Amino acid sequence: MGRGRLRIHLGAAPGVGKTYAMLAEAHRRAERGTDCVIAFAQPHGRPRTEALLEGLEQIPYVERAHGRAVVAEMDLDAVLARRPRVALVDELAHTNAPGSRNAKRWQDVEELLAAGIDVLSTVNIQHLESLGDVVESITGVREPETVPDEVVRRADQVELVDMTPEALRRRMAHGNIHQPDEVDAALSNYFRPGNLTALRELALLWVADRVDAHLQHYRSEHQVSAIWGSRERIVVGLTGGPEGRTLIRRAARLAEKGAGGELLAVYISRSDGLTAASPRELAEQRTLAEDLGGSFHHVVGDDIPAALLAFARGANATQLVLGSSRRRTWQYVFGPGVGATVARDSGPDLDVHIVTHEEVARGRGLPGAEGARLGRSRRIWGWAAGVGGPAVLAVLLDVGDLGLATDMLLFLTLTVAAALLGGLWPALASAAAGSLLLNYFHTPPLHTWSVADPRNIIAILIFVGVGASVASVVDLAARRTHQAARLRAESEILSFLAGNVLRGETGLEDLLERVRETFGMESAALLERAGDVEPWTCAGHAGRGRPVGRPEDADVEVPVGDHMALALTGRVPPAEDRRVLGAFAAQAAVVLDRRRLREQADRALALAEGNRIRTALLAAVSHDLRTPLAGIKAAVTSLRSADVEWSPADRAELLKGIEEGADRLDHLVGNLLDMSRLRTGTVTPLIRAIDLDEVVPTALGGMPGAGVVLDVPEALPMVAVDPGLLERAMANVIENAVKYSPAGLPVLVAASALADRVEVRVVDRGPGVPDEAKQRIFEPFQRLGDAPRGAGVGLGLAVARGFAELMGGTLNAEDTPGGGLTMTLTLRAATTRREPVPVGPGAPPAPAEPERQPS
Repeated sequence: MGRGRLRIHLGAAPGVGKTYAMLAEAHRRAERGTDCVIAFAQPHGRPRTEALLEGLEQIPYVERAHGRAVVAEMDLDAVLARRPRVALVDELAHTNAPGSRNAKRWQDVEELLAAGIDVLSTVNIQHLESLGDVVESITGVREPETVPDEVVRRADQVELVDMTPEALRRRMAHGNIHQPDEVDAALSNYFRPGNLTALRELALLWVADRVDAHLQHYRSEHQVSAIWGSRERIVVGLTGGPEGRTLIRRAARLAEKGAGGELLAVYISRSDGLTAASPRELAEQRTLAEDLGGSFHHVVGDDIPAALLAFARGANATQLVLGSSRRRTWQYVFGPGVGATVARDSGPDLDVHIVTHEEVARGRGLPGAEGARLGRSRRIWGWAAGVGGPAVLAVLLDVGDLGLATDMLLFLTLTVAAALLGGLWPALASAAAGSLLLNYFHTPPLHTWSVADPRNIIAILIFVGVGASVASVVDLAARRTHQAARLRAESEILSFLAGNVLRGETGLEDLLERVRETFGMESAALLERAGDVEPWTCAGHAGRGRPVGRPEDADVEVPVGDHMALALTGRVPPAEDRRVLGAFAAQAAVVLDRRRLREQADRALALAEGNRIRTALLAAVSHDLRTPLAGIKAAVTSLRSADVEWSPADRAELLKGIEEGADRLDHLVGNLLDMSRLRTGTVTPLIRAIDLDEVVPTALGGMPGAGVVLDVPEALPMVAVDPGLLERAMANVIENAVKYSPAGLPVLVAASALADRVEVRVVDRGPGVPDEAKQRIFEPFQRLGDAPRGAGVGLGLAVARGFAELMGGTLNAEDTPGGGLTMTLTLRAATTRREPVPVGPGAPPAPAEPERQPS
């Protein structure tokens, strides 16, 4: 019997119904007559899941001691002895209790599969080993039980069990996942909408990656060369010319129109390393393609149409975008051109778009191909062997007679040696000199320039032809070797540009330092000027000494456009280095442009924020400051009036109005000052470890006595905060909740520990806040449209979030299950631990569990 098949139901989050789906699949198979047994299933007390256990044979579990508890585990030996066709094994990532044969349940499943038993199993996305750190950063919980990704990837089938976060939270609120007393805590912690959305995205991406891998494997295994248009993939072919930007933008628009469109820009260069492409132009086109959400690829190929089509089919592309040919009319006598050839050979499954541009029929330059130099000493030795060698060999051979054939082979050997040392021209000189000397010294009649036997004439001509051919081949091989070495070095340098610079990971000075080190220069500077007659200024510098004042003063200058240049001092590099220097110069200009654009954006953002705050502040002053001032002035004027005799009750009411107006002004001015301190960065938190129950009750000063219910357990870990900032932040959040909470429904302030954090939740049953406004309410001077009159200028939550972030925490808004708003303040737990409470005879009694008491 062969190996069994594994089917995994992958859950996007706990509670989406993966166990239910596994049991439902088992019932479908059982109805078809398949022998299915439940090796282990964990319904978690959910009635609908437990109902599916009926009708399926269940192998009894084995009980094992685990600490002070006894846990039920799968009886692996019993399942192997029963040998069903299909076994149901829930919770693939489960860790077996001590005493089990295997440490992990997935290892038990491997034994079942090896025995030829098919397995249906379940696992959640957060239990995949490679996603442990990601899940912990999202949920704050480190999953202790994990399964290697490879185990899940090897499964014959992986079925995603998914549910929207809203539907899952409704299931949770209805008690279909956890017990009713655990619902509020779960909804406020692990089952937040953001957590569930992130886990869902992880699951979808993981499954999509596996599906794509299976598709590529299938296409490779079945040698499928046809393009399957499962999604729009647009390949744009670039020549390195200025028309490339037009082609990229056109291809990007095509990609946007298709579902899940993908843009791939490809540049084909010949294998000899000779190219007419501008390094600056290619760098700009790479940046443009990546800015538009695409990717850039550099492919080597001598047959450009074939290389383009091979790349497009390998990428499973559906459309290919090319530019109209830049060749002039007379150049078409050499062939139809790349565009026409690609369109002819593309076939019915690949659409080819020929895009017009401004460079059509303007011609294109030939590649500048300067031969690779073999070095001065090698060329000297090559000429010595090619010119002096035949003369010396002729003198030596004149002493004895070895025969014409042997003499020709010796002269041919000397020609090959000249080619190896000096290249083509010394070898040709050796072949010419050798043929003349062979004719004069070794071809009858001797010591004359005539040849008596016609066969000797043919032999000499063959010698010259073979010598020239061998010299050409050797010279070409030497040049290609030199070019390959240079191109390899250039590719290593350019990969730095492609990887670091284009992702914005390198600053201008770092890039210039890399140029200086790479080419062994003393200094490197990027110079620029505003116009043709303006003085040069230094935008960036690296190396020793002061930067040069003008590009003409440098040992080498690489122009970048009309008003920018890369200036290097130290030595004059060889001409072939200018290609890579041009790429560095182009990228230096791109880095400088990005830096300036970022600075301009930051300045514009700061100006816009300042203008908005000033406008909102004027609006606040015009209403929220004038209203209490007007009330105070009216009350004081009334009290000072001698025309009216006020009763004690009336005087008390007027004084109360003055006090309330002064409190409103004090609170408003305090928030304004706090916001100004936050904006100017003058708030310095004094972090220390403190208990929450020392700060939270203090923040309730001035709140209605029956309006807030506290639930802050004394067993919580200490938090690392600034007590004054935390008190002010809590006061603002609680005050906001009390304002919007209906009468008779108190605000709940509850705290709990979660990993290395402590969360304080302020829960109200008010009207709530729409999802699109949950972030806006934390901005200064933001209030909901139905805010009650006198609710302030909208600074309280902005100040609270600012203080929370200064202390290394967060403040976020979420919906309260059943209606309302929950503000969650997350704080860092202090490393200082509480002193242990003494126990035993004579020890003071342990504190009672805190009850939820109204503040």
